Amino acid sequence: MLYPQAPNSTDRSFHYGDGLFTTIRVKDGKVMLWDLHLQRLVEGTKRLLIHPFDTDELTAKVQQAVSAPHQVMKVLISRGMAGRGYSPQGIESPCCYISTAALPDYRAWQQQGIRLDLADFKLAQQPALAGLKHNNRLEQVLIKAELAQTDADELVVLDQSGAVIEVSAANLMFYKEGLWFTPALDQAGVNGVMRQHLMAHRTIREGQFCLDDLQQAEALLICNALMGVVPVKQFAGKTKNIELVRQFISGVEL
Repeated sequence: MLYPQAPNSTDRSFHYGDGLFTTIRVKDGKVMLWDLHLQRLVEGTKRLLIHPFDTDELTAKVQQAVSAPHQVMKVLISRGMAGRGYSPQGIESPCCYISTAALPDYRAWQQQGIRLDLADFKLAQQPALAGLKHNNRLEQVLIKAELAQTDADELVVLDQSGAVIEVSAANLMFYKEGLWFTPALDQAGVNGVMRQHLMAHRTIREGQFCLDDLQQAEALLICNALMGVVPVKQFAGKTKNIELVRQFISGVEL
């Protein structure tokens, strides 16, 4: 795999969004949940038919890229560089771009909870890409544009069938009748690393859920690799139980 400093005009990620990425939290100089991030990159390249890469080499490059005790690191893998045209045939040298940025401060959200509302925008259903954090994020760009026109902190997003999927940049879980649930991501959405981490340490049921399920839920949370877990204090004007979220994540390393 090539490690350019910046993409050039022949990079397929620039032209077609042909690749995938993961966004990582660096905490006390440690790359958090790297095994899950790496696994997701490997599985994603297989699904997109991108040429395999050396995982040990990438791991070493990621460790070398840490430049501050607390920061965001983004690892983006492009199929590679090639001439014009959609066909990926013959491209065997993927490109990897590693960048860092300041870590946003989510403490207020984590302590006080956030307000959720419902997005008008609906996600497309595409099973071949569902779950992947691929480089085409136009849907999320439009959701964020919609969010900027509201007073909410985040927006719940449904797919074209009306199924609950996620929020603009995080996964969603809810508590109802003594159980925790999260939407299945086999038609749309991103299978986040923090979602996977929580599902490995807590009993959480996947399924197809509608808006009524969220409205009737006692508690809601959103999660991703940067913010960890953030409780929801209000959804569509209804108050939710933050303490149930705190009990749920007690003892889980975030």
